[in-house]
Amino acid sequence: MKKFKAAAIIIIAHGVIEIGGLFAVLPIWLGAEAAAWVPFAPPAPEILIGGVIWGVLRLIGGIGLWKNRKWAFVLAAISCAIAMAAIFEVLPFGLMDAVLGGAALILMLTGYFGQKKILEE
Repeated sequence: MKKFKAAAIIIIAHGVIEIGGLFAVLPIWLGAEAAAWVPFAPPAPEILIGGVIWGVLRLIGGIGLWKNRKWAFVLAAISCAIAMAAIFEVLPFGLMDAVLGGAALILMLTGYFGQKKILEE
């Protein structure tokens, strides 16, 4: 149970960070100088809107996982797997996705399967 709670905390934090990405780039969209805010080119608006949508889904999955819901386990596992698959599509942010999504996925899978072996002898 502790692994699921730890995974839920990571997923909720990941969701908050994803949603916060929109607010980090919002001043650039409003006309502020980009170099004063971020040391790299700002991502396209479509990527940030997608990040907000994924952030909300991660929050829902993380809260559901905290409440020990099966549907939330599946939603969170899918979210983490997609984050792992999309690492190189949204660099440098994909590195954060890899660390957080990978850690949460490992915690969820080890919590679910435990010490079971692939083939019982």
